[in-house]
Amino acid sequence: MSEIRARAGDAGPRVAEGLREAIRRGDYAPGTRILQAEVAERFGASRVPVREALRILENEGLVRLVANTGAWVSSLTLAECEEIYRMRERLEPLLLSYAAPLLDSRALDELDELAREMSRTDDVDVFLALDRRFHLGSYRAARTLQLGDLVAKLWDSTQPYRRAYTLSIGEDARRIAHEEHHLLIAALRDGDVEEAERVLAGHIRRTRRRLSRHPELFESLSRDGR
Repeated sequence: MSEIRARAGDAGPRVAEGLREAIRRGDYAPGTRILQAEVAERFGASRVPVREALRILENEGLVRLVANTGAWVSSLTLAECEEIYRMRERLEPLLLSYAAPLLDSRALDELDELAREMSRTDDVDVFLALDRRFHLGSYRAARTLQLGDLVAKLWDSTQPYRRAYTLSIGEDARRIAHEEHHLLIAALRDGDVEEAERVLAGHIRRTRRRLSRHPELFESLSRDGR
């Protein structure tokens, strides 16, 4: 009986993880209404864990709940997205400074392989998954109480727009992104944390500035979600 209760208690987080990944992949566009019955059917769960999952994702900023109305995938304006990227420009180098001294050669080799895999793929979804593993993986060793969770939340909130942006960029922008990944690894291997922070801040800033030149991405995603 206790095992059955444990499995039931895991249902909410399990649905939350599945729905979180679906939002990251772009299965649900920003502004899309989330129907509890459809989510329950998709993940083989009852309404109770679905409601729990939606509350979890609301706390993460991925979902917006309106009392007595329903749930929607969160959406951002261009101004909100720019603000989040400015936060990332400052917070992620700080988080990297906590992690860098704890990255051993094995961890750096793993980052190097992820960077190489990114440069070999033309599949946007594969690239985004690898990019997420690369950057969040570079922070994983950091011993922080709140900063790591905050950075992951900021990543999730901008994921749909990062996907649309990646689909729109040209070969030169992709090449620069790949070069910056390798420059970041080189700085970390050299133990030059300040240089690694500088490369990372510039990497994030470059995406922010390019996103600011494409307001249509925010308009089209919001329109698609209605």
